[in-house]
This record gives sequence, structure tokens and C-alpha cells, in this order.
Amino acid sequence: MGIIQSILIRLGLADLSAKRNPITIFLLDDDTRRHRWFRKRFNGDEVEVAETVEEAKKLLQSRPYDAIFLDHDLLPDHYDSEKWDDENTGYAIAKWLSDNKNIQTAATVIVHTRNSEGGMRMVEIMRQGQRSVEYVPYPLLDMKIRHYWKR
Repeated sequence: MGIIQSILIRLGLADLSAKRNPITIFLLDDDTRRHRWFRKRFNGDEVEVAETVEEAKKLLQSRPYDAIFLDHDLLPDHYDSEKWDDENTGYAIAKWLSDNKNIQTAATVIVHTRNSEGGMRMVEIMRQGQRSVEYVPYPLLDMKIRHYWKR
């Protein structure tokens, strides 16, 4: 460390923030506006998106991710459906991850749906499978991302 850097530190003028390496993000969501939102929030990182359960399974088996974000309601007909969870919702991926404990073991998993009941069911099934997972309502997600993955 040079003399100038040392002086800047003492004066509180030096930038001491640590820069993080790029991370890989997996997003399961059918809303293209959210795709753009995530890519903006994770600018400089790699974001891969799946809109369906089948796409999600393929991507989640293909490589490790640092963070996994899961939505519950994936198709417009689920928003007003009387069926809670089926093979076409994020719940199917939550259950699949719970059943396949060797897949994505190190990833931070966040359920970000506006459907709080569906989101809590996803969290419950994953925790039953010994997965660490958190439910973050979509309106609070930006704050959580800034806290976990500060740039």
C-alpha cells in the first residue's frame, strides 16, 4: 500500500469496498418484464431464464448456479386457478429440488412470487427436503438482492 492510499484511508476518502466476482443466476418466471428487471439488477452477472417447468429442470441439471429465484404462478391461467399447485407451477420445481438433493446444493434459493400462499407452500416442501430457502415477496426483492449481492 502506498503513502497516498494510506492518507486517503485515514481521511476516509479511499474506496475500501470489495468488488465481487460475477455470479450465475437462475430465474424461473414467465413475465418478460421480470426477466428485464433481473438482468438490470444483476448487470455484469450471468442470468439464465426458464419460463416453464421443463426448461427449468434442464437448466438446473446443466450447471451450478449461485442463486436460484423461483416464481409460483407461471402461466396466466394459474393466476385465477382454483388448483393450488400442479406440474406447471414453480411448486413443481420446488418439489423436484426437494426430491433431488444432489442438484444445486450450494445455491441460495429465493422464492419471489406475489402469490404468498403458493410461495409458502414452495418453501415448506423445500425445507422438508432439507433445503435452505427463503420467501421474499416480489416488492421487497430489490432490497434483498442489494443486501446479499452488493456490488
